[in-house]
Amino acid sequence: MTSEFVRLEVADGVGTIRLDRPKAMNAISVQVQDELLLAATEATERDDVRAVVIWGGERVFAAGNDVKEMAAMSYTDMLDRVDALQGAVNAVARIPKPVVAAVNGYALGGGCELALAADVRFAAENAVLGQPEVLLGIIPGAGGTQRLSRLVGPSKAKDLMFTGRFVKSEEALAIGLVDRVVPADDVYSEALAWATTFAGGAPYALRAIKDAVDRGLETDIEAALHLERQLFTGVFGTEDRVIGMQSFIDNGPGKAVFEGR
Repeated sequence: MTSEFVRLEVADGVGTIRLDRPKAMNAISVQVQDELLLAATEATERDDVRAVVIWGGERVFAAGNDVKEMAAMSYTDMLDRVDALQGAVNAVARIPKPVVAAVNGYALGGGCELALAADVRFAAENAVLGQPEVLLGIIPGAGGTQRLSRLVGPSKAKDLMFTGRFVKSEEALAIGLVDRVVPADDVYSEALAWATTFAGGAPYALRAIKDAVDRGLETDIEAALHLERQLFTGVFGTEDRVIGMQSFIDNGPGKAVFEGR
């Protein structure tokens, strides 16, 4: 499948998943969903990708799912499609590497859900986020009801989804919906700089951290601590653990040159 609207660009250990459907404000159509799944899968599988930035360009992150396309779908059409719709965003959430969303302009509906799938979110000063699906008579279907409530808490999440109101960057930062607000011209460069710090990191340790947090939040504390123990002991089987500890003993912290194995 040739990707028309989503591509993976790799440089210096960082993969940028770039949404590029400008005439439709990066609306997430069925085709975009399929291409997003391909890009996320490639970013997961490539050893030269150590961290990922998701970006929609200087004007807009993604204004939402393609409403015109959805309006023409019946119940059975959506029943056949919903797993793939949610699966594309899930594939981004499950990239076993640090992922940052660089949000310029609107990140609404499916666009907000895509940003929620990242580990952290950097937003422009003029960014606007929200889950306005209720205004269309529907609900978020690509993870919004679950990831938003886990991120900002159930009451704030319900307020945003009940009302469908838009949230500007300052409020988004205050409630924890985004992690950093920067000038619009600096969003991508700031996100890229964050991601680049992991290009020389210990990939299996980073993967274990992400796995422990994400999977741990899905279960009770005892099961989560059991998972942590498994992952903690697991990284003792990596060469990077040997390198990192010996470097600390010889040279102090932060000077290890990891090999990624």
